[in-house]
Amino acid sequence: MRHRHGHRKLGRTSSHRAALLKNLSIALIENEKIETTISKAKELRSHIEKLITAATKGDSTAHRTVFAAVQCKETTKKLVNEIAPRYADRPGGYTRITRTRIRRGDATTMAFIELV
Repeated sequence: MRHRHGHRKLGRTSSHRAALLKNLSIALIENEKIETTISKAKELRSHIEKLITAATKGDSTAHRTVFAAVQCKETTKKLVNEIAPRYADRPGGYTRITRTRIRRGDATTMAFIELV
């Protein structure tokens, strides 16, 4: 049983999982809407919401915190300067997950994850 387990492993090692979440975060921040599997979207939601919450302060510490997780200067600037101020008065719930289709190759459920 997996009661109170912290995260989904997604069939990857910890370093591969961290790289996957970093790349999905970059894609979501740049495009503001991406399609991925439902389990990746649910795991990405908690990761990106923590980044947006950290970025709402807008100071240099926020820049450092976001850059440490994302490691992309342009994405960090966009998140801290454009996206995070939109959610300054919102207490969480920055993303929306919408199920879209069943993928033909392996019959997994796909979903859009987007910034609200």
